[in-house]
Amino acid sequence: MAFFFGLDKIFGQSEQNTEHIKQEKGIIGKYIENDFPVIVRFINELPGKKVLDKFPLLVVVSWKYNGEKNNGMPEKKINERMIGLESLIERSLEGSNVFTHAYSRTGNNLKEFVYYGTSQKEFMDLLNKTLAKHEEYPIEINFYEDKEWVEFTKLLDDFSFTSKIPHS
Repeated sequence: MAFFFGLDKIFGQSEQNTEHIKQEKGIIGKYIENDFPVIVRFINELPGKKVLDKFPLLVVVSWKYNGEKNNGMPEKKINERMIGLESLIERSLEGSNVFTHAYSRTGNNLKEFVYYGTSQKEFMDLLNKTLAKHEEYPIEINFYEDKEWVEFTKLLDDFSFTSKIPHS
């Protein structure tokens, strides 16, 4: 599978290219993609083997927007809708044992909510139920097999958290 998150384009050890702000176990990272800042929120460790084995499906919910006037970032009104959508999805996942959040990214005219789960059907059923009474969102959803969590591991590598990955 191709590395479609764009994190491989500019990473290095330089503070100029990335910034990390520790918040409990979570990280807010920043990198540059096509001359635009991209902000990423994630937990800086790979889950244990039991969780990895349970969630072999990578789910990417994408929302493209025009950030031309805001350095590649969404305008306030759009960003508020994105935050609302993410909150709805997160709340629905809390009561579910079929998906877990991997990370979220915002920047370069793209917002992505990334999850690992058990099946495409279960995710779509849960999402459709969650959003049934809401107006339509301009999102695209893609599913990828990623049994080894390769894409999330790349994110951790790109932000130099490989030493924090548990080996059991």
